[in-house]
Amino acid sequence: MMEEEEFEFAEDLEAILHLTPEVQLAIEQVFPSQDPLDRADFNAVEYINTLFPTEQSLAKIDDVVNKIRLKIRRLDDNIRTVVRGQTNVGQDGRQALEEAQIAIQQLFGKIKDIKDKAEKSEQMVKEITRDIKQLDHAKRHLTTSITTLNHLHMLAGGVDSLEAMTRKRQYGEVANLLQGVVNVLEHFHKYMGIPQIRQLSERVKAAQSELGTQILADFEEAFPSQGSKRPGGPSNVLRDACLVANVLDPRIKQEIIKKFIRQHLSEYLVLFQENQDVAWLDKIDRRYAWIKRQLLDYEEKYGRMFPEEWCMTERIAVEFCHITRAELAKVMRTRAKEIEVKLLLFAIQRTTNFEGLLAKRFTGCTLTDIPGWKRPDSPLDPTNPFLEDEPGEEAGTEKDEDLTKPKKPKAPDNPFHGIVSKCFEPHLYVYIESQDKNLGELIDRFVADFRAQGPPKAGTEEGGAVLPSCADLFVYYKKCMVQCSQLSTGEPMIALTTIFQKFLREYAWKILSGNLPKSSTNSGGLTISSLLKEKEVSEAAKFTVDELCLICSILSTAEYCLATTQQLEEKLKEKVDKVLVERINLTGEMDTFSTVISNSIQLLVQDLDAACDPALTAMSKMPWQSVEHVGDQSPYVTSIIMHIKQNVPIIRDNLASTRKYFTQFCIKFTNSFIPKFINHLFRCKPISMVGAEQLLLDTHSLKTVLLDLPSIGSQVLRKAPASYTKIVVKGMTRAEMILKVVMAPHEPPVVFVDNYIKLLADGNPETFQKILELKGLKRSEQSSMLELFRQRLPTPPSGADGGPSLSFSTPTPEQESSRIRKLEKLIKKRL
Repeated sequence: MMEEEEFEFAEDLEAILHLTPEVQLAIEQVFPSQDPLDRADFNAVEYINTLFPTEQSLAKIDDVVNKIRLKIRRLDDNIRTVVRGQTNVGQDGRQALEEAQIAIQQLFGKIKDIKDKAEKSEQMVKEITRDIKQLDHAKRHLTTSITTLNHLHMLAGGVDSLEAMTRKRQYGEVANLLQGVVNVLEHFHKYMGIPQIRQLSERVKAAQSELGTQILADFEEAFPSQGSKRPGGPSNVLRDACLVANVLDPRIKQEIIKKFIRQHLSEYLVLFQENQDVAWLDKIDRRYAWIKRQLLDYEEKYGRMFPEEWCMTERIAVEFCHITRAELAKVMRTRAKEIEVKLLLFAIQRTTNFEGLLAKRFTGCTLTDIPGWKRPDSPLDPTNPFLEDEPGEEAGTEKDEDLTKPKKPKAPDNPFHGIVSKCFEPHLYVYIESQDKNLGELIDRFVADFRAQGPPKAGTEEGGAVLPSCADLFVYYKKCMVQCSQLSTGEPMIALTTIFQKFLREYAWKILSGNLPKSSTNSGGLTISSLLKEKEVSEAAKFTVDELCLICSILSTAEYCLATTQQLEEKLKEKVDKVLVERINLTGEMDTFSTVISNSIQLLVQDLDAACDPALTAMSKMPWQSVEHVGDQSPYVTSIIMHIKQNVPIIRDNLASTRKYFTQFCIKFTNSFIPKFINHLFRCKPISMVGAEQLLLDTHSLKTVLLDLPSIGSQVLRKAPASYTKIVVKGMTRAEMILKVVMAPHEPPVVFVDNYIKLLADGNPETFQKILELKGLKRSEQSSMLELFRQRLPTPPSGADGGPSLSFSTPTPEQESSRIRKLEKLIKKRL
């Protein structure tokens, strides 16, 4: 039993010593120790082995055991002391807790006493401040009462004075007094329930009404509606009356202004009645001269009578404009058949000049007061290139030739634009029809001049330049657009745009496309003997030098028209009203000019292409199987290079201003020539090994010429565009690879097929069969080769298009024969 109890006690001790890692870490931080016995992972066996590493060390076992027992005894003593020291801890803790509770109760009592004292202090402060607040309210009320009484005294006295001054017509004093009375009366709005206050308010309103009636009567007496104006200058009474009207109801001011202006312009309505000779458009200058005199007369006699903020001079001018617009519209409706273009333009010119004069003299601040009239929303853009360098016109110039010149554009912020000239808009169809007729005659004149003068000559400044008629057309367009935009920015601009579109198309058809040289079907072919003799090669060119210059000139003109038409569309959209912008679209006309450009480039390409056709035909008819040795480049190559050197410099010089289209010409010619060269290459069957070497040499010569095509014959060497170089390298490399495959031995067949696939990267069996025909193989050999070719073709990846062409890398094969390497050395030596 003792042994079992000891064993259980040992297990309990072992269980107690199993501490969590967090606790163990905390103990180590509080009681750091290097003793192995204090480690959490203590191992007794290792510790014993450390104490007795050898058998000889066991001799000290008694000393070690004594030391351990001494250490155990000291630990027991320490534990016993600590346990005894904790005997009275519980009693001390309870005593400390009781003391803390007593201290808390005492603290709570003190806090309550402080709170009670604070409430008493607050109550005391309220009692003290209550009297102060009452005094403040009393002071505020007393101040308000005194102020109100003062206002009431001022109001009562002011009303009495106002009534007395009104009866005496002392408008100068009334103007200042009335404004003060009105301001004081505003303070009594909340007291209108008091009968006396309401009575004073009614007296003020009555005085205002009486003043208004009295002032209107005074103006009616001074400026009667019937009869002539009263002689002499304005009186001081009326000047003061205007100051009073500023304070009265705005309707009084408007009525005074309306009556004065109506009386001031009554003479105008009599002088320029519809049945008078001066009422017609040819005498329109007299209308504007009359109002100028009247405005000067007004400023001299009545300028000081009306306040400056009334802007009476501007109001008279604006009312004159509205009357003039109505009168002109009426007379033009009556005599619509008598309106001619020159007469209409004359009237519009004088009217817009007058509107510009108003804009310089006045600000337009009164226009917002007039119903039915608003300022223009979108001012003209002063940076419009179509309006640059336009000559200004003198107002007094009346020559007929000056009438067709575009006027200097109005100021961008002219608020008076259209205030009179709007009446001409319903009759602008006369102007539009005239422009239609004029443009038709202009196009016919361009056609006649072109036929009379003939196409531009080579070697002159006109060769390849933009046709002068193009600039004349767009100058006329600019003039029409400026004129029409000054007349209207609405439907007439849309009608004019339609006419522009019509004659842009006619110009493209009659002047440009209609004068392009017709490509002849005659092909003065070259025989093999003529090529070998290098004679009569110049007969292959279809177009003369002058015709080439004409094509280039038409191309440059179409390019200029395309760019200018796009600019014209943008400027038309700036001129027209915003709601009509979407209806302006010159895309169709720009497409027409683009078509002319494409046709011109195609003619140039066809001409050079056709010049090279006889040489390519001669190449396909040469006996390449019987060629015995590799010499210089063949005669057909010399012929092709000669045609290129004849045509390309002419085209390049004449397209110097449009380099991008010359680049397009080079690209299109290359895209046409290289496939045709490869097709003729397949016709040169059969080809011997030496013949293939000669063809490879010729191909390399053509490749070099094509790479230099953009700058051939030029003293200034310019690098060809990368896009063009890529096309030439890709196409001519394919031709070289075809010849290299032809030169390669077809035995063994597997090597030959693999060599073909690597060099040409073409999975089309037809191409492979053409290669076999070039090598001169028999039908039976071709069949077996084709079957092997189909077997050796790599399987295309899943999801890829199963087209006949495959894309492979094209390294030089190791199986290339020594003859091919010899040929490459020959080419390098030649270069």
